[in-house]
Amino acid sequence: MQVVATMKTTNLDQIKEAIAAKMDSASFTSWIAPLQFDICDKELILTAQNQFSADFIGSVHKNVLSEVAAQFGLVVSICVRGASVASTVANDNNVQLYTPAVAPKKETTDGFDTFVCCDENAFVLSACKKLAAGSVSFSPLFIYGAAGCGKSLLVNCIENATTARVVKMSGGQFVSEFTRSLHDRTVFAFKDFCRNCDTFILDDVQALAGKRATCEEFAQLIMDLRAAGKNIVLTANVAPSNLNGFDRRMQSLFASGLVADVAAPTTNVKRVILMRSGISADVADTISSRIAGDGHLVSGVAMKIKTYAELMGQTVTMDVAQHLLADTLQKSKTPIAMVKSMCEKLGVAYDAVCGKGRCRAVVLARQMMMSVLKEATNMSLTEIGRVCGDRDHATVVYAIAQIEKLKKSDLVLSAQINQLVADFK
Repeated sequence: MQVVATMKTTNLDQIKEAIAAKMDSASFTSWIAPLQFDICDKELILTAQNQFSADFIGSVHKNVLSEVAAQFGLVVSICVRGASVASTVANDNNVQLYTPAVAPKKETTDGFDTFVCCDENAFVLSACKKLAAGSVSFSPLFIYGAAGCGKSLLVNCIENATTARVVKMSGGQFVSEFTRSLHDRTVFAFKDFCRNCDTFILDDVQALAGKRATCEEFAQLIMDLRAAGKNIVLTANVAPSNLNGFDRRMQSLFASGLVADVAAPTTNVKRVILMRSGISADVADTISSRIAGDGHLVSGVAMKIKTYAELMGQTVTMDVAQHLLADTLQKSKTPIAMVKSMCEKLGVAYDAVCGKGRCRAVVLARQMMMSVLKEATNMSLTEIGRVCGDRDHATVVYAIAQIEKLKKSDLVLSAQINQLVADFK
């Protein structure tokens, strides 16, 4: 009997090794390793923790499992562990449930008509509408842009426009919920919750930066959802290649679908947003060019003027608007103010740009700023070097030359430069 048991164990070990050899290590570790293996009457029985895992493995990995089982003269059967099974394993979902700390709900009733589109954003808007209408071939859709350009508004529009099941989280929520599931030993239920959807949306991917275990789990989630034909939407403040705190594999995964940038609101977009809030055309025309290109700020200005008119019972004239918005309307742009504004738009710290940092994202951002200042202002190269951290003349010349080379081959970077020049000219 002991010999038979040893042979059976050896066969199971050999089967597991053969399956692992035909799959990538992340998929094997996440889905196959937790299964309970058994052999009964020429049948390889794989017992999953829950029905979702069984269904997913059956739809995605059944061919590989059947091929390996056939090599040993077996057929594959996938079942779900019953509640009556005496032996338990860590994180067994049969006795655990996962409930989000904050119940997911639609935050707004925003439709795509609420997103004021300029020519630069026509492409990303079309991609979002296509994804909301059904399954697409370009998943994941990675949307990036500076704060206030409309990324969160677009994902809210996707969530409200689709009739399929959507799971939407912020980057901070994903980190917190994954950590809580590990603490509560409900990580398998958390995996099921994230995968049991037709569209998965993560707003502000950069919140995962530097969190290795969370990044590994999220990478596996993206691969599993994509293998199952689900839609994935990600947003961040910079392009995948410029994300700090992520290894090259994660950056490549983020960029493996469709990457689209969202341009900051133009003067005309700001004018339309202001007029939609009830501000008169002449006031909107005058102040739209004096508000920073930040959608959050524009909405705040519109709300302030609208609330003033309602509370005071007065029509907001230009004189009233200038007095009311004295702390908001832009005055003349100083070079340092321009550099700080560009730091915010490019998602880098001002101290890093003006310091001795040499990481790729900071160096590229610093070079872009030097190029923009040269095109948008009358500053000398020496003055440009001074406001960018006391760089010498040769460094500025080299930086501008590098950007000119990149602009010829990188259309996205070229568009970013043109937008920044237009903002600060």
